[in-house]
Amino acid sequence: MNMKEIRIIAKAQGVKPLKRTKAGLIKSIQLHEGNFDCFASARQQACSQACCLWRGDCFEQAIKAA
Repeated sequence: MNMKEIRIIAKAQGVKPLKRTKAGLIKSIQLHEGNFDCFASARQQACSQACCLWRGDCFEQAIKAA
């Protein structure tokens, strides 16, 4: 998902995008939703949140960060 799409989701949920990184903005959205701010932390592509909107991007970012 690109930043423009993420900013739209953030604004719709009342999260101010400000000048955050992709990961930072997604983590803010996750916290606002009442979830763990775990984006990009699935180092071994293991995650119990199968229905997470960010799942695909999360795994990609976790691999890049490793």
